[in-house]
Amino acid sequence: MPCLRLVSAESAHVLAVKAASWGLGPKAWQHKDSPILRSQLWDRQFRNPIGLAAGFDKHGEAVDGLLSIGFGFVEVGSITPKPQDGNPKPRVFRLLEDKAIINRYGFNSVGHEAVLERLQRRAGSMSSMSEGEPRGILGINLGKNKTSADAVGDYVEGVQKFGALADYLVINVSSPNTPGLRALQGRQELEQLIDKVLEARSSLSCPRKPPLLVKIAPDLTQHDKEDIAAVATRQKGAVDGLIVTNTTISRPETLQSTNKKETGGLSGPPVRHMSTETVRDMYKLTKGQLPIIGVGGVSCGADAYEKIRGGASLVQLYTAMAYQGPPVVNRIKRELEQLLREDGFTSVTEAVGADHRGSTQT
Repeated sequence: MPCLRLVSAESAHVLAVKAASWGLGPKAWQHKDSPILRSQLWDRQFRNPIGLAAGFDKHGEAVDGLLSIGFGFVEVGSITPKPQDGNPKPRVFRLLEDKAIINRYGFNSVGHEAVLERLQRRAGSMSSMSEGEPRGILGINLGKNKTSADAVGDYVEGVQKFGALADYLVINVSSPNTPGLRALQGRQELEQLIDKVLEARSSLSCPRKPPLLVKIAPDLTQHDKEDIAAVATRQKGAVDGLIVTNTTISRPETLQSTNKKETGGLSGPPVRHMSTETVRDMYKLTKGQLPIIGVGGVSCGADAYEKIRGGASLVQLYTAMAYQGPPVVNRIKRELEQLLREDGFTSVTEAVGADHRGSTQT
């Protein structure tokens, strides 16, 4: 957040999460979102399509505080089974000239048990915002321990632990900061992983089985994308959605900051085009049958609208929060609503994939 730039990037991140957990910041509860922004996905009603991406609230500390500033949904994590410190510091770098961030956190996590206890307490005390108003949605993003000998087992354990608490679950196989993780995006590896986590989900005792999404990287070949689409839409063993995309290991030539040389995942405006093109590609490859959450470089309403027209049913942001602070959330919603109305849409759902149908509403 802007006022925190006087301290290191990671210290600012920690303080921002603490502030949100304490309920500091603008409150949006008193201003109901326009009905045009509402959508229904996975038998859940989203009051607006703007969510907070995983990586901000890694440990599930500030879910309600973040929802209160206007997000329609918040995704926590990535959470690993055992606590781990992640990579050595410094591991987060601002690219001020580019309004971007490079991080190599490496799945720093307090572990399943600590987050589970925290989210169980929240579930026990949670109440609706107001009668007739859809509540905020909680996504839980699962990761693997760096030294784990059984990556699939780590994800299975996460499904078993958090399935009853999540509105949706995410299998994160695309972080660039955990050695070998992105290899799980390969066709055979992904099939085996999805088969096991779907089996674990089926065995859950909770009445509602959470939707399962897979988060993919922007650094994929066309063949990679085709394989992922084929696995994700299998007749038996399909997933419920994709999150497109994670951070990139590429470095666009337009980057100005000297920190561009740092190793890690790049996020913010420089990844926007790559992310949006991947949204478009995956929408086409899945024939628009699989809900997509678009993430990468969203910092204004036009960015969100571009991803929605490209095929995203929902949109997430993260880096824009670091540079613009909490007010960016409601500004994006206002701008998105205006763009939807200007193009004649009566709901955000109508606009999903519009660019694949033509230049105007159908």
